[in-house]
Amino acid sequence: MALWLVRPGQRGEYASVALENNLAVIGWKDLHDLASISTREQLQEALRTTYPEAKSKTLSNWESQLWIFLRRMQEGDLVAMPIRGRSAIALGEVVGPYRFRTDLPKGAQHTRPVKWKKELPRVAFDQDLLYSLGAFMTVCGIRRNNAEERVRALLLGQSPPPPKCKTGGDDEVTEWEAPPDLEIYAQDQIREFMARRFKGHRLAELVAAVLEAQGNRVNVSPAGPDGGVDIIAGQGSMGFDSPRIVVQVKSGESLVDVKVLRELQGVMRGFSAEHGLIVAWGGYRSSVTKEAARLFFEIRLWDADDLVRAVLANYERLPDAIQADLPLKRIWTLVQVDEE
Repeated sequence: MALWLVRPGQRGEYASVALENNLAVIGWKDLHDLASISTREQLQEALRTTYPEAKSKTLSNWESQLWIFLRRMQEGDLVAMPIRGRSAIALGEVVGPYRFRTDLPKGAQHTRPVKWKKELPRVAFDQDLLYSLGAFMTVCGIRRNNAEERVRALLLGQSPPPPKCKTGGDDEVTEWEAPPDLEIYAQDQIREFMARRFKGHRLAELVAAVLEAQGNRVNVSPAGPDGGVDIIAGQGSMGFDSPRIVVQVKSGESLVDVKVLRELQGVMRGFSAEHGLIVAWGGYRSSVTKEAARLFFEIRLWDADDLVRAVLANYERLPDAIQADLPLKRIWTLVQVDEE
């Protein structure tokens, strides 16, 4: 058995297609049906014909990734799919062979049937696993530090065994050969640090500091039972002006369910607030994001990644005490070109 990283499109844009149809999907939208491909030589020829201007190194890289998806992945293997925008990773099991689906959008037509079993927040994974799952590839094997054994334990709700030094080694592309996505790696590091420094009520204080940096007047409820509201925020010198916002902060690592969203709607009415914000460090169940889409003009959902991005966007305006607890420095780095 093996563990594979599969990204649903260049920017993860087809994650919902994958989850709703129980599929692993990849890009290469200009490639037609590859079901008849039986050798790597045939795959190389198909790539050369479809992408005549691509460099030989790029074609070789694509061929290695596609061959994994076509032939190396076996029924029973695990698939990990990072979900951008939800700070989560979906885990599933391969249950069938490659199929080209003409009923799906271009960019999601190359598929493998997958039984998606669990969606875990990124905070549930150790840092070395996040580093591997941040490999800048669409498809690759994840081998480092007995990754498959540890991810299977997470899938079963068990405590994962300690990491053991283990590398790749065969002819397939693994995370060892794939450069890391430095943006995701940096965000993972910042998120892990924030999880240690801003536990419990301190997370609400951090959220309040971000809202204040955005121009709001805020009031933070004291630690303890809060009656469904951790922060009240409003515009204007007294905080009376619109938009008036009530905020619920969930600092735990478990996924928030739709009950919290519905409770916040009631709290908004009680406080005569036009808008609501939920900040859930552990992320959300899919039912929450679906219902929140209907409430676009009323409620926003932030997960850990959203809060990290909000902190970065407003960092220079945060209080000195917050900056001292969260020391960050802006740097420039070359953008990696996605190998797909």
